[in-house]
This record gives sequence, C-alpha cells and structure tokens, in this order.
Amino acid sequence: MTASATRDSAHDDLAPIRESVRALCADFPGEYWRRLDRERAYPEEFVTALTKAGFLAALIPEEYGGSGLTMTAAAAIMEEIQASGCNGAACHAQMYTMGTLLRHGSIEHKKRYLPAIARGELRLQAFGVTEPTSGTDTLNLRTTAVRDGDHYVVNGQKIWTSRAEHSDLMLLLARTTPREQTASRTAGLTVFLVDMRAARGHGLTIRPIRTMMNHATTEVFFENLRVPAEAVIGREGEGFRYILSGMNAERILIAAECIGDAKWFIDKATAYAGERVVFGYIGMRVAELMVREAAALYQAGRDCGAEANMAKHLAAEASWAAADMCVQTHGGFGFAEEFDIERKFRETRLYTVAPISTNLVLSYIAEHVLGLPRSY
Repeated sequence: MTASATRDSAHDDLAPIRESVRALCADFPGEYWRRLDRERAYPEEFVTALTKAGFLAALIPEEYGGSGLTMTAAAAIMEEIQASGCNGAACHAQMYTMGTLLRHGSIEHKKRYLPAIARGELRLQAFGVTEPTSGTDTLNLRTTAVRDGDHYVVNGQKIWTSRAEHSDLMLLLARTTPREQTASRTAGLTVFLVDMRAARGHGLTIRPIRTMMNHATTEVFFENLRVPAEAVIGREGEGFRYILSGMNAERILIAAECIGDAKWFIDKATAYAGERVVFGYIGMRVAELMVREAAALYQAGRDCGAEANMAKHLAAEASWAAADMCVQTHGGFGFAEEFDIERKFRETRLYTVAPISTNLVLSYIAEHVLGLPRSY
C-alpha cells in the first residue's frame, strides 16, 4: 500500500478531494515537467486545469464563486500535487494570499476581485515582501509608499517575487511611515493590492532571475508607481499584522507540499528497491501531524505562528532527507533526467531555505515559544 493510500484510509473525509487531485495530475506526467524544466517555461496548461477544477479557488468562499474549503483541505490539495510528481509552486500563492485578502480586505475588494480570481479571469500569484537588503527581516524593508492625493507613490525593489510575470495582481507590503516615526517596530507598514496589468510599463519593471530550479521567480522594481488609495488592504500602517496571515498560510501550505514531496521520494525509492524503504518515513509522519495541527489552528482563527513555523521546518527537513535517500537508492540513475528525481531533488531543496530559513525558524521558536532573548 502506498503512502497516499494509507493516508486516505485514515482520513476518508478528504479522500474524494485527494483522488480528484491525483486524477488531474495524472494528465501531467513526468515528461511534461521535464520539458518545462528544459525550456524554463511556466506550466500554463497545469495551472489552467487546476483553476477550472476549482482547486485554486479552494479558500475563496462560495458566495464569491470559490470552493469554500478549509485550510486542511487546501493543504491536502497541495500535498497531492507534489506527491503526484507535479509542482505546486507554480500556483500556490493563489491560496496563501487569501489569508490576507479574506481576513483584512474590504467587502469592495472581495466583490471586485474574488469572483474573477475564482473563474480564472484574474491571477493573484505575486507576493511582494522580500527585499535584497532585508531578506527575511521584513521589518527592515525599504520600499516606500507616499500618499499623494488619492494615490500613493511607490518606490523601491522586491526580490524573489515568484510568478510576477504570470500574475495580474500583487499583494505588496511597503513602508508608509518612516521607521523612526513609528511607535513600534511593526508599525508603519501597509499592504496594497496592486493591479499589475495597469502598473507594467508605468513604474513597474519585472526582471526574471534564473535559478537552479524552474521557479519563475523575479525581482521587481518600483519607480514612482502610482497606486490608487483604494488599493490599501485594511488600515494604513497595520500591514505587518495583516501579512502574517499570508505568511502563516504560506508556511502551512508549503509544509504540506514538502510532505507530498517526501511521500513521492519514499514511494519512488520503494518501487525501485523492491522493498519498503522506511528511512525518513517517521520524520515525514511527524511533520504531517504538525501540518494538520497548524492548519486546524489557522482555520479556527487562532494564533498558529509557532505551529506554522514548526510544520514548515519539520516538513522541509523530512522532504530533503527523503530526497537524499531516493537519490542514494537509485545511484547514478538518480541523476538521470528521465527518472524525475533530480528535478524534484532540486525543487524540494528550496524549502529548507524559503519562505523562511531554518535558522529563522529556530530563532522564532527560541524567542516566541521558549522566551529566550532575540538572537538577530
């Protein structure tokens, strides 16, 4: 019995969703992903299929045309995509950006954008937070948005903004009050929902970054970009608190993807070796349980920062261990393109570094859970 089948027997409520995702992914076998990897191309057909099936609208409420599913169900979708050998990084932002938009966006924002996103007419795939000089220390970002009448003028730069070339909308975090004028470290940051269709060529420039995996990531430059005041999500200056919803959702969903990757590697190695490969299985199961705990807390509206960070850390480590084991099991064939292992090996390595590195996770747990002094 495969890892996927074992999981379904224990969680029958999600079995139909898992089976539907696997059926869809079966139409996108290894040769599809190998071709895209060679061409450094975006999986348009795959993303379109997920959209038509309603999976990318999983967290959008039914009243806005979405599927109205829970975070636990969304995590199952992303897990099955990876466990099927596909790559959910091409589109996962459309789920985790919902954490900010649904919880803090206005009724007008939701009515205007969510139905079109659910139908696939708009893509909300870009998350503009990280900067070259701030890295994962978000509070040190330098991109500014200065009020000018009924607009804000944005200047600055973002990096590792994946899917910017393939997105219509971007959630952008910018500083609206100079840091020295704020009462706390977390104040003075504001979230904007930027229409990238109007912004391209009018103050917004996107430059692709070639990396070791086909991840469609970019750096984005803002030069006197005028953004309407109604693009502000929630209240000006409170954006860091809002963006945490998206960050926690991101970590939970990426942790679920890592669980899927780990199961793919374990099943692949098992099939090749002709016997059950237990190396890394226990670590994967522990991580899987933490993902479920974090997702349950998130959908209940409770603080899940510690659990989301721990889930991401455990899942990324389990996936990387399984990837290494799978390559070792296959020997030289593990490096051959046709086996898909080297592609998945490169893809899953990313998540021990992003969206938050191992050291930052450990620092977070030390400070916010164990009460130790801030280490950075």
